[in-house]
Amino acid sequence: VQLQASGGGLVQAGGSLRLSCVASRRTSNTFSMGWFRQAPGKEREFVGRVDWTGTRPYYSDSVKGRFTISGDYAKNTVLLQMNSLKPEDTAVYYCAAGDGSAMYRHQPNYWGQGTQVTVSS
Repeated sequence: VQLQASGGGLVQAGGSLRLSCVASRRTSNTFSMGWFRQAPGKEREFVGRVDWTGTRPYYSDSVKGRFTISGDYAKNTVLLQMNSLKPEDTAVYYCAAGDGSAMYRHQPNYWGQGTQVTVSS
């Protein structure tokens, strides 16, 4: 499975960005997609995921209320709308995917190449 992410960039604090990711194919009926991020000097962390139905999103506490994740699995696509961005959101954002149990455990089977998001103060 190949994951192609796009939409990163530079934005001022308080601004918005939208990331998108397309998977080359689904691997199971519970195939799910989501996003992780890794800031400089920090471990990769979970940002959000949408379940295999594409209708139920889950978020980390750090982005809840500011980010919205949505899935269109008919198109094997997941979107991450990021609003009210903060400098601490600066990171490389990775699209991730896998079967439902793997994504529930935050242990994706597949990773995208990463896209840089930089939020200036």
